Amino acid sequence: MAFALRKRGPSSFERAADGSMTLIEHVRELRNRLFRASVAILIGFGLGVWLAGPVLHLLQQPYCDLPQARYVDGKCEFVQLGPADLFLLQLKVALWVGLIAAAPVWLYQLWAFIAPGLHRHERRYAYFFTALAAPLFAAGAVLAYFVTAKGLEFLLSISDSEISTTLEITKYISFVTNLILLFGVAFEFPLVVLMLNFVGIASAKRLLSWWRVAIFVFFAFSAVVTPTPDPFGMTALAICLSALYFGAVGIAFLNDRRRGRGKEIYAGIDDDEVSPLEFDADPVVAGQRVDSTAPVGVPDPIAPPAPIERRYDDMT
Repeated sequence: MAFALRKRGPSSFERAADGSMTLIEHVRELRNRLFRASVAILIGFGLGVWLAGPVLHLLQQPYCDLPQARYVDGKCEFVQLGPADLFLLQLKVALWVGLIAAAPVWLYQLWAFIAPGLHRHERRYAYFFTALAAPLFAAGAVLAYFVTAKGLEFLLSISDSEISTTLEITKYISFVTNLILLFGVAFEFPLVVLMLNFVGIASAKRLLSWWRVAIFVFFAFSAVVTPTPDPFGMTALAICLSALYFGAVGIAFLNDRRRGRGKEIYAGIDDDEVSPLEFDADPVVAGQRVDSTAPVGVPDPIAPPAPIERRYDDMT
C-alpha cells in the first residue's frame, strides 16, 4: 500500500516575507492572529479571575503596612461608595492579569504579522529592544511599588489628627496602578536613546554632551508627572532615569567602537571649521599654439569634440 507524501507549501509568514500575499490574504492573516490573541487573553482573564483576590491584597499592602492604616477586627479597612465597585474592580484587575499572563502569545501574534515587512537587521534590533523592554518595565513597576509606601506615609502624616482617614478602594487601586504604569513607561526611555544611536542619528559622544540637559529634563518630568507632592517619588524616578541614561550612553560607546565610528577623516573637525587642503597644485603653463593654417576638413587635435546629438529614445 503506497502513501503519497504531500509537500508542505510556504507558510503565511514566508509568503508575507516574499510579498506573494494579496490584500485579502493580509486581512485574513490579521483576522486569524487577532482571534488567537483574543483567545489567549480570554484564557488569561479566566486565570486573572482566580488571582484577583491575591493581587488586590498585594496592591493594598503599601497602605496596610503603614502605622496610619485603619484596622477593624484585625483587618485593614477600605470603603466602597457603590455596591458594585468592588466587583467591577475585581474584573478590572482580572483583565490586567489576563493581559500580562497572555502577553507572550499576543505579542508573538503581533510580531508575526509585522516581522515579514522588516529587513533582517531591523528584526535583530527589534529582538534586542523587546528583550530589554520587559525587564525595564518590571524594574519601574517594582520601584513604583516601594515609592507608593513612602508617598502614602508622607500624605497621611500631614493630615489633621482629629480627622479619621479611610481610603476608598477603587481610587486607591487606581492611584497605585497609575503610579506603576507611569514608572514602567518612564523606564523605557533608555531604549529611545539607544535607538537614536543604533540608527546613526546621534553618536555616544553627542549623547554624553547632553547629560546636563537630560538630568534637568528628568527632574522636571518627574516633578510634573509624579502624582504625589512628596519629594521621594520625584527624586527616586529622576535618579533612576539619570542612571539608566548613563547606562544607555555606555552601551552606545560600545556600539560606536564596534562599528568604528569616530575614526572618520573629519571626525575631529567642528561643523564650522574649515578643513585643510592637503595637495600640491600643478603649475599653470602656457598651452600649445593654435595653427591657423590647418587644411580644411582636418580636425584640430586640440579643439574640443563636437557635442553628440541624441534623441530621448536613444537613452537606455
